[in-house]
Parts: sequence; C-alpha cells; structure tokens
Amino acid sequence: MQRICIYCGSSLGSRPVYAEAAKAMGVAIAQRGCELIYGGGKVGLMGTIASAALAAGGKVTGIMPKFLADKEIAHTGLSELRVVDTMHQRKEMMIRLADAMIALPGGWGTYDEFAEAVTWAQLGLHAKPLGLLNTGGFFDALLALVDHAIREGFVRPAHRDLMLVDDDGGRLLDRLDAYVAPENAVKWQTKS
Repeated sequence: MQRICIYCGSSLGSRPVYAEAAKAMGVAIAQRGCELIYGGGKVGLMGTIASAALAAGGKVTGIMPKFLADKEIAHTGLSELRVVDTMHQRKEMMIRLADAMIALPGGWGTYDEFAEAVTWAQLGLHAKPLGLLNTGGFFDALLALVDHAIREGFVRPAHRDLMLVDDDGGRLLDRLDAYVAPENAVKWQTKS
C-alpha cells in the first residue's frame, strides 16, 4: 500500500479517544512511508489526522469540492489540495487514487463515502482493502446492522468479509497490507 484513503468526521466527536486515534493513525501512515488521501478539511478528525501525518513527515493529499474550499475549511498546509466540482467527483477520485480505504468515526459523509467504497467492491469495480477503525466500539452498531442485513438476506456473508475491522490502527494497517480479496465477493458473479 502506497496511498491510504481515510474517511472521517469533520467534527471531533464527544470523546477525546477519537482524536487520539486519528492522530495515531496519521502518524502510523506517515511512518510507513504511505501517502494519506482524505477530504482536505482542516476541521474535526479530518484536520487532526492530516496535521498528525504532516507533522510526522508524511505526504498528505486532500480532495475537496469547490463549494467547501470556498467556505475556507480547506487545510492550508497540505502537500497537495485537489479541488473538484462535486462531492461525487471527490469520492471517485479518493477511491481511484487510494490503494486502501479506512473509515474512522464520523457522521453521514463518512458513512456515505465508506458505503460507496464497499458497494463498488461488491460490484467488482475495485478489489482494494477496506477497513473500519472501531475506536471505542464506534462502529459496533453499524456492524450489528450489517449482521442483521445478512440474517435477513440483504447482504451476503462474503460482503461482510470485505470490511476488516480492528480497534488498533497499526494492526489494521498490517491487516490491510496483507489483504487478499475474498473469492465470490462480486455480487453478480457468473459461473463458467
């Protein structure tokens, strides 16, 4: 993995553990010599992880739609800031540039970005590793929802396996680096 995309909140959340985990992940990405790809913001966990990676000597590329850059929430110290026209272009570019995608705690934007990356994987549009950094059990409810959807016949078990989940950032990076896409993960795979 050379480029790691991070999806995370534009808020800090209610517990300090979220910012601590974002800082640690930013440092871990930089120390591995990887580039951080993210949404380009200077606020919340987004700004925290970017600033930590930069302070550790890492390269950080932000991708932000113009309407958000115009609101002056873009991080001004990035290695590179790419300004795009739409949120859709942002998500597509983040997935295209990255070798792996990880979600940290966040809100609707984080869920949207990560869900699209998982959806694209199940459709066979990419076979890149996907991770959830489950800081403080943040994603436990999401994982319970996915398990419920499996029991109800809406998600295949192989698609649950597309997501690697860990509460330790370094361990999650190791697991993503060793990732091999599960067989039969493509939703409408035909048999020969």
